[in-house]
Amino acid sequence: MTLTPYREALALPGVARLLALSVLARMPNTAAGVALTLYVVLELRRGYAAAGLAGTALTVGAAIGAPVLGRLVDRHGLRPVLAGSVVAQGTFWAVAQALPYPALLVAAVLAGLLSLPVFSVIRQSLAALVPAAQRRPAYALDSMSVELSFMIGPALAVLLATAVSPRVAILAVGAGLVAAGSALFAVDPPIRARHEEPVRTGVRIARREWLTPHLLGVLAVGAASTLVLGGTDVALIAALRASDQLALSSVVLAAWGAYSLVGGFAYGAARRGMPPVGLMVALAVATIPVGLGAGSWWTLGLALAPAGLLCAPTIAATSDAVSRLAPAAVRGEAMGLHGSAMTVGMAVGAPLTGAVIDASTPTWGFAAVGTAGLLLALPLLVLRHRHRPRPVQPQPQRATATTTATAGSTARTGPAQR
Repeated sequence: MTLTPYREALALPGVARLLALSVLARMPNTAAGVALTLYVVLELRRGYAAAGLAGTALTVGAAIGAPVLGRLVDRHGLRPVLAGSVVAQGTFWAVAQALPYPALLVAAVLAGLLSLPVFSVIRQSLAALVPAAQRRPAYALDSMSVELSFMIGPALAVLLATAVSPRVAILAVGAGLVAAGSALFAVDPPIRARHEEPVRTGVRIARREWLTPHLLGVLAVGAASTLVLGGTDVALIAALRASDQLALSSVVLAAWGAYSLVGGFAYGAARRGMPPVGLMVALAVATIPVGLGAGSWWTLGLALAPAGLLCAPTIAATSDAVSRLAPAAVRGEAMGLHGSAMTVGMAVGAPLTGAVIDASTPTWGFAAVGTAGLLLALPLLVLRHRHRPRPVQPQPQRATATTTATAGSTARTGPAQR
């Protein structure tokens, strides 16, 4: 293991600035669901079911909107999409506390549809800035930045909501999203390298040409990974509550995040990577026995280590694979689909694990979500061995070839430039 891959990736023009911006820009996004949940519970005096429904409304909108916004970025550029998202987010979070609960649910879906596409834009831009051979450490850094955002953003939302007021937390999230969108608008990171820019003739790549079974498999791995992570989150809280150690949940969650950071760092620095589906299988297998350490907070923290070390590498590997398999001209939509897949996985994993825990114990919650991830990943592992994935390239003899050959090429060996 060596630091050279990281040094080389960070030395590329624009990469260090983009990754630094990504941590700050993602924090309001990671805090949004928590702030909305606490607002519904503490300010509107409704139950957790109602709060969960509000969070679900935001999530459903984001899952639907991500590929749509990605396609708009591909067609019209980044700045027009960011401008629309900033206006939508600023409006929703400014008026959310004036809305009755039913109207809040409708507005949350609309806000989700036009959510700030920070996650997909950062990953799309990294693919433009970093040659294919150096993307693994770049996406490992990106995955670690996501982990940092999730460690800081929700904690700040809880602090504001409990120490000041839920209304202040809501306004702070809105202000943060507007600031993040404005910063991205000002920086205007590239969405394609110069040699990937398509000829503007109005001809587009058909979705059937790039949304191949291989790419769908990578998206399925992304969904399976967040299904496991979302379920693990719920099972952790349930296990600590069952042992009357809920107050120490922040310590265990911080340890989980630290394991992920270490794993992501090791993955990016390693000489050879692993396929996403292999990492997903390992993550699922490592999650199944975590509940055996549920008797105490420190044994649970230790039991989390193997699975925690695989979190960031799995996410980084799926991002890298999408960047290689999707032609540059449609990379925004592909990254949007990647984000939607991960959102759907998270949305399914949490209630699935909760239902198992309600019917049994937290120990079985870990086993159930790990098994579910394994059942999703094993068929993909078999398919991978039967059919090796290949990057999609438009056929030279087709009419679209002159338009998209450059954008669709994945043989990107030269340094990417703006």
